[in-house]
Formats: sequence, C-alpha cells, structure tokens
Amino acid sequence: MIQYAAILLIFIGLYGLLTNRNIIKIIISLNIIEIGLNIFIISIGFVFDGIAPIMTSVNNSSALIYVDPVPQALVLTAIVIGVGTTALGLALAKNIHSKYKTLEIDEVEES
Repeated sequence: MIQYAAILLIFIGLYGLLTNRNIIKIIISLNIIEIGLNIFIISIGFVFDGIAPIMTSVNNSSALIYVDPVPQALVLTAIVIGVGTTALGLALAKNIHSKYKTLEIDEVEES
C-alpha cells in the first residue's frame, strides 16, 4: 500500500516539474520526486516482523527473518545527496534572481 503513495508522490512531482515555469517550484517538485523515490526504495526493503541483521549467540538463523539494510543505507545516502543538490539549486536560483530580478524561466529566456 505504501508503494502506491510513493508512486503518487513521484507523479505529483513529475506533474509539478512539467507544468511549472518558476525555478523555486521546479526545485520543490524535484524534492517531491526524491521523497517519493526514497519512500519507494524503503518500502521495497521492508520485511514485516523482520529483525536487524546483527550477529548474535543464537545460531538458529533459519527461523529468523532479517531485514536487508542496503535499501536503508542507499536512502540515507540519497537524502544527503538530495540536500546538496537542493542547496546548489537554491544558490543558482538566488544568482538568477539577483541578475534578472525574476524567477520565471520564460522571462529569463527573453532577456
């Protein structure tokens, strides 16, 4: 069920990306897509009643269901990269606004 919410967020972000001409709204749409992808990756790696894959003294591992930590590590890395790209995008938007006095792509292309 959570996969459907993640796909919905991805499509909402794509719609915002394709229909907006404001740079800040485009950056927000990219962040919505990123959140949807992160939720989707985490939902794929989810195991109901799973436990952390930590070595214990109990060697009866055939009865235990372990959660795969790789999707969680990938999402943590993606969050850090997303913050960096968002900061870069906002810095570029600030420079565009200081040079052209607008954040609309159409008005920037005309001047």
